[in-house]
Amino acid sequence: MRDLFTQGKKNAPCIIFIDESDAVGRHRGAGLGGGHDEREQTLNQLLVEMDGFESNEGVILIAATNRPDVLDPALLRPGRFDRQVVVPVPDVKGREQILMVHTRRTPLGPDVDLAVIARGTPGFSGADLENMVNEAALLAARTNKDRLEMEDFEKAKDKVLMGAERRSLILTDEEKRTTAYHEAGHALVAKKSPHTDPVHKVTIIPRGRALGLTQQLPVDDRHTYPRDYLVANLAVLLGGRAAEELVLDTVTTGAGNDIERATTLARRMVCEWGMSEAMGPLTFGKREEQIFLGRELSQHRDYSELTAQAIDDEVRRLVKEAHETALSILRDNLDKLHQMAEALLVEETLDAEAVESIVSGLPRQPRPAPKGMPRRYATSEPPRQEPPGGGPREQEPGA
Repeated sequence: MRDLFTQGKKNAPCIIFIDESDAVGRHRGAGLGGGHDEREQTLNQLLVEMDGFESNEGVILIAATNRPDVLDPALLRPGRFDRQVVVPVPDVKGREQILMVHTRRTPLGPDVDLAVIARGTPGFSGADLENMVNEAALLAARTNKDRLEMEDFEKAKDKVLMGAERRSLILTDEEKRTTAYHEAGHALVAKKSPHTDPVHKVTIIPRGRALGLTQQLPVDDRHTYPRDYLVANLAVLLGGRAAEELVLDTVTTGAGNDIERATTLARRMVCEWGMSEAMGPLTFGKREEQIFLGRELSQHRDYSELTAQAIDDEVRRLVKEAHETALSILRDNLDKLHQMAEALLVEETLDAEAVESIVSGLPRQPRPAPKGMPRRYATSEPPRQEPPGGGPREQEPGA
């Protein structure tokens, strides 16, 4: 560390940049190694060297970190790192400018509108956008295109958001039917709930670790989440399980991730965001963190056993009410549920327009599944373009 600062003074004026500064600048006194811990010694040396700088030496010290919450307070005092610049995820205008940078040397088709792509990628970082452009270029090259079209960007966005397609997976007809109703349940509850994000795509083609997906995209960038939005999302998460119970008269393990996320969301509503009328605007549970490990290892209970029982009851109530809401929506729209599931079995993927047509009862021409796809059927029946499915992976609010 001393050699670094000595070299910087010799080459002044210059800039010294320390990346991942939390690796050496974590809060001291974590109890692991005491004052003789190697990282604490490095931090102490860094603080000493920074105290030796004068304003006229022409050396500027810049550091970057993803964990400013674990930095030692001594690093952030005036005279050391006394300017903090937060780099958030880009907004819609920023995403459009980033896309312009990454596509400046890429031939684009006349139908490509970067503003539309930017509006459809909320929450994407600069690296996500660059990855999407690269994936779109690969997709275009595989089909011998001389320029990128809007279709390539749409497929690349799905790959970045939902993972790569696994078209070689073989499932039985019963599993495919279960998956189709599961995903149709998610999509139908999302369409019939007034406070949820619009359904962007429903597919029973396995992607990543999921066997089927229902994807929702917000219209605009979200920074806060109202209670109505979270309650509606609880119902959407349980829509797949509700469809299985209602139509198939059984339950499967495909809803495992949905139930886990719904329970976690309901508990955060009660314990962190004060969204329970019974518990009031209070927070429950204090997180304890090992500074050097940088992760939550335990949670201190600062409430009584009676309060813990009340929290459990409130979480259970929120989840069960969401489940009943999902069941009620599906019962009232049972014909739409059957239509959407049958359409998924034939077409494998439904976009927002197709879902809207089915829910609204408008006539539409079914789009056949792509030709030349590998067989994924475990039976000897002729292929009917009916692929697999599983639990959805909608965007988790408030995360």
